[in-house]
Amino acid sequence: MKANSGPRRVGAAAATLLALLAAGCGQANNGGTQADTTTSTSSGPNTPTEQATPDPGRTFTANPAIVDAHAMTFDSWSPLAADRIAVNFQIGSPDCFGVDVTTTETSGTVTIALRSGRLPEAQGRMCTMIAVFGTLDVQLKQPLGNRKVLSAQ
Repeated sequence: MKANSGPRRVGAAAATLLALLAAGCGQANNGGTQADTTTSTSSGPNTPTEQATPDPGRTFTANPAIVDAHAMTFDSWSPLAADRIAVNFQIGSPDCFGVDVTTTETSGTVTIALRSGRLPEAQGRMCTMIAVFGTLDVQLKQPLGNRKVLSAQ
């Protein structure tokens, strides 16, 4: 009996390990999709942080030709001149992704709608999954003055 006890222990340990692994894999079958556990309270523009000293990231130029564009918020902004600000955001590789901007100005606010998307020349190309800090200069129609800067999303 002693000669067989070693393989039996290994077999029992392997069976126990497999049972634990199977139990740890989960029991729910949701068709291979993840449940959406995020909540969204976005009901309009939000207020990004003003930075007195610009925090330059990789400089981007507005590109209205981006493909599959989607709205994105920016994290912070900095005044550059009386009628120019820089918005700071996070985006994928500049070799594959670009941004475009629309500005809505009122007497009390400057609302920046930033969109990101794939560059047309990057369509069908593999892109690395990295995050880049980007900066985009935005020309205003009027001097900023005391107006509040908002991110439209």
